[in-house]
Amino acid sequence: MSTEAPKPANFIRNIITADLESGKHQSVQTRFPPEPNGFLHVGHAKSICINFGLAEEFNGKCNLRFDDTNPAKEETAYAEAIAEDVSWLGFQWAGEIHHAADYFDELYAFAEELINKGLAYVDELSADEMRSYRGTLTQPGKDSPYRDRPIAENLDLFARMKAGEFADGTMALRAKINMQSPNMNMRDPVIYRIKRQHHIRTGDKWCIYPTYDFTHCISDALEGITHSLCTLEFEDHRPLYDWVLDNITIACHPQQIEFSRLNLEHTVTSKRKLNQLVTDGLVNGWDDPRMPTISGMRRRGYTPAAIRDFVVRTGVTKKVHTVEMSLLENSVREDLGETAPRAMAVLKPLKVTITNYPENKVEELSAPNHPQDESMGNRSLFFTKTVFIDEEDFRESANKKYKRLVLGKSVRLRNAYVITCDEMIKDEQGNITELLCHYDPDTLGKNPEGYKPKGVIHWVSESHSKTAEIRLYDRLFNVPNPGSAEDFLTTINPESLQVISNAKVEMSLAEAQPEQTFQFEREGYFCADRYEHQKDKLVFNRTVTLRDSWAKIEAKVANND
Repeated sequence: MSTEAPKPANFIRNIITADLESGKHQSVQTRFPPEPNGFLHVGHAKSICINFGLAEEFNGKCNLRFDDTNPAKEETAYAEAIAEDVSWLGFQWAGEIHHAADYFDELYAFAEELINKGLAYVDELSADEMRSYRGTLTQPGKDSPYRDRPIAENLDLFARMKAGEFADGTMALRAKINMQSPNMNMRDPVIYRIKRQHHIRTGDKWCIYPTYDFTHCISDALEGITHSLCTLEFEDHRPLYDWVLDNITIACHPQQIEFSRLNLEHTVTSKRKLNQLVTDGLVNGWDDPRMPTISGMRRRGYTPAAIRDFVVRTGVTKKVHTVEMSLLENSVREDLGETAPRAMAVLKPLKVTITNYPENKVEELSAPNHPQDESMGNRSLFFTKTVFIDEEDFRESANKKYKRLVLGKSVRLRNAYVITCDEMIKDEQGNITELLCHYDPDTLGKNPEGYKPKGVIHWVSESHSKTAEIRLYDRLFNVPNPGSAEDFLTTINPESLQVISNAKVEMSLAEAQPEQTFQFEREGYFCADRYEHQKDKLVFNRTVTLRDSWAKIEAKVANND
């Protein structure tokens, strides 16, 4: 896959181009502003790629800023994980990491400015009363009895809020806009609340904290952001974004532009639901390879290039739509098809004894690491009297469509010889435990004379192989839209993880490093687990199958419907 992603036209790129050509802006400055209260998921990956990608494309800059205005839910560990995710995806933020908390003093001063202009007031309504006064989508709100307090009194109360004289929730600072506005966000929104919480950066300095809507636009302006790119759920917040900046003394007024969020089939991206999966033990943490988190996709073996390519393919529009999982998986397959070295792994070993091969002979064969890329070099395979093939690659009898080993028939062992099955050995329960075969010594690197093998199968030597744990990951949910179910947990795919503890892999894989990715020939793409893979304990996670195994299943379901 090319590292240079195509740049199809989209409405945001067109806006930026026009702004630069008109001279409205001399350069581009974007930002990625996550709240450090959880792990980033595939939806955030789209926002990262758009914000950082457009800044990079136009030779601009993109800030990484943590909007840390809600200390009750924020943790340093989340902030560190977010920064690592952004870096892993291949992007670098401009300068130091920014934090909304860095601007708390300025934000307080801007709130005082609004009070002095008669555009903010201290309200003593309880949360329930404020909700009642706010009205509904069909009924206008009504003014708080505290709305017309004198400016001096508001300034005094606001200062005393800051000084900690009042209990949590007893007072709030509200913007004075329009309680009859059809936009609920403009009905005198709260811009400061009393909340005694220890902050991960400012400690206990503050007992009042600004709201996200008040903080975000000012943070953008203070940082000189030109284009504030966000998802469509913030479209109704844009009038408030503009109102705040229009009514304070600040030089910069960024343009907020909304795009549709990334909705992916067979996943949920709600933080509440993802947290439930983790806390209920239904997955093994936030970085479980079945999770749609960036850390989960990384551990599964998805590459930054594949994720960036996927984002490009989904496009940048205002149209709300859900993307098929196969689009993401195809981006992964295409990238790994070009970049992943090949190796052989037998997931369900079946012993094969080659009766006419010398007892103690070990033959070193050479195999390409990539059939289309000679620069990847070759690796050694070791051929011995006893090898393993996969149980599914043998049948006692089969029709002509079966292209693997059959009793009395021949097949080629990949990068090695042609073998013919002469006999099979079964246990008392009738299970096949061993195959007795003979090999044709004249078939190394050439076709046999007088007969044609049925196909090519993978194998490993019994004595020159390693035992590995193979984790077969699949989609976590077995329906395209699990979030629409009455209980999304009922749609969990019971076969989303199958663990094979006694797989056999070729010797070269003993040198695999954590996060290194391979194509296990005829099986799929796998990566060495980021945390648990070690030289003396090989653990590989299936990244994706060689082909879309869900397409036929979903087509069958659709036809039945």
